Amino acid sequence: MPHAHRPALARSQASRFWPALCRSVALTGGLLAGCGAAQAQGAGIFKDADLALGEKLIAEHQCVQCHVSKVGGDGSAMYKPQGRFNTAGLLRGMVEMCNTQMNLGLFPEEVTAVAAVLNRDHYKFK
Repeated sequence: MPHAHRPALARSQASRFWPALCRSVALTGGLLAGCGAAQAQGAGIFKDADLALGEKLIAEHQCVQCHVSKVGGDGSAMYKPQGRFNTAGLLRGMVEMCNTQMNLGLFPEEVTAVAAVLNRDHYKFK
């Protein structure tokens, strides 16, 4: 099922968006215990992730097509925006945010699997 596409965030919107995400995670007591904990998490959170499942979910939920619609080109600009996030925990939190916004219904281990594939292919957090 195709994603409901939203326009990409303008820089001014993005600068307000990420702090709001951190507050939201902290206030809701989400899977990450606030952004401080997210920042402290290393790539060890991906240790037991099912990479094949992550690849399957990325294809099934048409993540690349959604990213292309937001940033153009091949969509890879979505993965390395300046100043967005720089830890494995924040990457996982971003995937969780997509899961929530797009109403994908992914379980926590599925979110981790998707984030682990993105880390392997794009971020390479240690």
